[in-house]
Amino acid sequence: MATLFIDPGSLNHELLLEKASIVVTETGELNESWSEIASLWAQLEPIGAGPRLLGEQVLPEVTHRITLRHRTDIASNMRLRKGTRIFQILTLHDPDETGRYLVARVREEIQ
Repeated sequence: MATLFIDPGSLNHELLLEKASIVVTETGELNESWSEIASLWAQLEPIGAGPRLLGEQVLPEVTHRITLRHRTDIASNMRLRKGTRIFQILTLHDPDETGRYLVARVREEIQ
């Protein structure tokens, strides 16, 4: 497999990596809380926008490709945040299997 060249200068968006934790309240309710794991630099590229079906409801969907330096502490149940923009990680892969970079396909949460 050919080695992928990624210009390090293109990793110009600072993102926060966040992990969810579930907290049970005194009344037994489950609350999701997100905590910051790390700050990282990444390349953010829009992929597409369009409708997404959720049950019988049509929701807007915006997807992106995020390229970042390889990390071992990132998983698809985490999210990335840039200011008020939130990106749910859908998939992660090493584009050239060299352990240098990760490419995440993400869905931006529409507020």
